[in-house]
Amino acid sequence: MVGGIFALWVAWLAVTKARMVGIDFLFSILVLVWVADVFAYFFGRLFGGRIFARKLAPTISPGKTWEGALGGLVGVVVCAFTWQHWGDLDASGQQSLYSRLFAIGPVFMVLAVVFLAAMSVVGDLVESLFKRSAGVKDSSGLLPGHGGVLDRIDAMLPILPLAMMLSSL
Repeated sequence: MVGGIFALWVAWLAVTKARMVGIDFLFSILVLVWVADVFAYFFGRLFGGRIFARKLAPTISPGKTWEGALGGLVGVVVCAFTWQHWGDLDASGQQSLYSRLFAIGPVFMVLAVVFLAAMSVVGDLVESLFKRSAGVKDSSGLLPGHGGVLDRIDAMLPILPLAMMLSSL
């Protein structure tokens, strides 16, 4: 319980700090998580089980595949380069996460977004592990069919503070 409250508190602090940096910055972090999830879902549906013989974490989250995880990584790299290119053309002058990481170097940006995408999978798996150990399918009934509220934010909990740390280098 204490660990969960601490994780939510740190993520909230990161959200408020990211918002102070700029809305484009905060939105680019959120989009990273969404792109990782969407690409993972579609790559997993298309290629799941066809390349690798094993699931990603079958006892924790039986639907997750290695192919899906790799698809999420590919998606965030494509998103980062696209956003960084088109975001620099934006007249607002705000920097995104990708622009800040790219300023350190393109290789650093790729490594950073791949790391963040991997941590989004870890956040999702940790939340699934907590639900399995508690013997529940959904973390709440507020969003029926979605696994609960925590399923909507589980990947963001580790990403928000990590993105703030990486962008501050």
